Amino acid sequence: MTRDQACSLLREYTKSESLIRHALAVEAAMAVYARKYGEDEEAWRLVGLLHDFDYERYPTVPDHPLKGSEVLKEHGVPEEIRHAILGHASYTLVPRDTLMAKVLYACDELCGFITAVSLVRPNRIMDLEASSVKKRMKDKAFARSVSREDITKGAEELGLDLTEHITFVIEALKGIADQLGLKP
Repeated sequence: MTRDQACSLLREYTKSESLIRHALAVEAAMAVYARKYGEDEEAWRLVGLLHDFDYERYPTVPDHPLKGSEVLKEHGVPEEIRHAILGHASYTLVPRDTLMAKVLYACDELCGFITAVSLVRPNRIMDLEASSVKKRMKDKAFARSVSREDITKGAEELGLDLTEHITFVIEALKGIADQLGLKP
């Protein structure tokens, strides 16, 4: 599947612009991690774009991402990509036994949280630092639907310091800040 085909599928299933922006954010984070680890950037981008493509249509557990995985299979998406997507939802019990799966899990909730933090700042993401993100993580009322446990566990599964991981993802998102609505 090409990126254009993935974007078409994403837009076919997802009408919410915030979910589209989330997919773009996770795609950007996956791309920089693919480069960091010397992995297939195009495959990793697809994982980021498609990980929640079915969420609007199948929002209940376990339909998302199980039904979406079947759709992806019908579209010829490779097993490695579908496996990583299934693993990003812990309740599927699909093990995150590949680096791609671990990175997707580590970036998913963090991208959403960084976006939320950026949206309440005057300069949005442009001067955001990991310390501000970590401070907001302590405020349970802020972006309460974002799992702090998943953010922390994701960094641990990658063997990364949380501050380093947050900084890395912030820098990835800065690269597409205009597409994410995160420029002042």
